[in-house]
Amino acid sequence: MKVREAVIYNGEKFSVPQCIQRIDHKSTHGWQLRYGGTKLYSDGTYGDAARALAVATKELSKRMTKLPAPSRLKPTPSASKSNALPVGISGPIVRERSPNRRDCSFSVLLPRFGAPAQRRSVYIAAESTYTIERYQEALEKAVALRQEAEEAYRRDATKAKRKEGRALMAG
Repeated sequence: MKVREAVIYNGEKFSVPQCIQRIDHKSTHGWQLRYGGTKLYSDGTYGDAARALAVATKELSKRMTKLPAPSRLKPTPSASKSNALPVGISGPIVRERSPNRRDCSFSVLLPRFGAPAQRRSVYIAAESTYTIERYQEALEKAVALRQEAEEAYRRDATKAKRKEGRALMAG
């Protein structure tokens, strides 16, 4: 798991896991857990900053082993998208294959956890065979490809986070 050095208001240094933030503001001093909701672990409640961080870290590892990983995938298309296609699907893209032959397809972005996303092309039809039915069939196929990739991404992300949570518990 990623950790960073944190120096608190009194000069103490801590190695802090990702998803835990330090809050030092006027009369509030503690560690805020930000995973599956937020919770503040106050220095005053637990005696000092080190104990509060230990309790917050233990709770973080518990949450990571039980909860699904937070998704970094966009749930809705951006406002600037000029068509009504779902997230990750662009098109139809028209290509000229030869002087007298054009065809069109959808471009589908397939996210992969821990690796660059892949692009797939879903063929719709040639200009002479294009119909609304073929467009709809190709769109359904593109949506299914994207959904499968998103499910695999979420599954792999959750698996990785749970592994990190178990390692955090052990260490």
